[in-house]
Amino acid sequence: MEESGRIIALLIDAENVSPKYIKVILDELSTYGTPAYKRIYGDWTNPEMASWKKRLLENNLTPIQQFSYTQGKNASDSAMIIDAMDILYTKNCDGFCIVSSDSDFTRLASRLRESRMFVIGMGESKTPMAFKSACDTFKYLDVLMNASSAQPKPAAKAVKQPAAKPARRTSKTAAKAVADAPADTAPEIPAEALPANGFNHADIQDEASAGFVPLEEIVHRIRELLDKDSNEDGYMSLSQIGDILGRMYADFDTRNYGFSKLHKLIEYTGEFETRYDRIPGGGKNLMVKNKAAG
Repeated sequence: MEESGRIIALLIDAENVSPKYIKVILDELSTYGTPAYKRIYGDWTNPEMASWKKRLLENNLTPIQQFSYTQGKNASDSAMIIDAMDILYTKNCDGFCIVSSDSDFTRLASRLRESRMFVIGMGESKTPMAFKSACDTFKYLDVLMNASSAQPKPAAKAVKQPAAKPARRTSKTAAKAVADAPADTAPEIPAEALPANGFNHADIQDEASAGFVPLEEIVHRIRELLDKDSNEDGYMSLSQIGDILGRMYADFDTRNYGFSKLHKLIEYTGEFETRYDRIPGGGKNLMVKNKAAG
């Protein structure tokens, strides 16, 4: 079944997720399928839940009341888990989207996948690795919000950067601009050298501290894939690379690094060669190859 044709059960842990993310959640979920269930869990008698109440009607969310029997303990966990298993046995959906930054849902995600359900996890960068790894794919809500709110910079406008050596390899043009600039001046880096969706990777935070895989490791993995599984010319299709990276890392998403598409990240690293191959019947396929040493 194609991703966009899936029927998804959306379950939100309101006590662990801010209402500011609701648009990001629904927009991202729409790329995977249609939410037949849209349930949100919490103790709605708690004044702290007031900020969510306005969003319920606006987004057709069904609130599920769960009283807090113990102070300081998230009341939503058991209710979400029971409902998820009930929905699973109805066989009315193809997948689940669990929205929480709580590792308590790790076993639930694993159990749903054992039943051949496609599991999407969504939470903030602080989400424990155990829960992220238990999902088929995991999306960082804070990163997605950062990307969606970023304003694209005009292509013709140059962006001032410090005179220090760039943290990332960009393009030959950008590298030459830095090398030729006097030490006491701030060279102008062409805007094309920045991530193409308009915000700099440095504006997010360091990958390791943010909780997702460092870009250097992604580049290393791509190199390994090309060395091992490329065709006789050393090329592999970009779509195949993306599929394999998604299976290797549940939380892999080019937006984590400031790019809207994988091909933009590939070009940004400067480590690979690319070409377009024509597809029988029309269209083109972007192919990637390791750049020759030296």
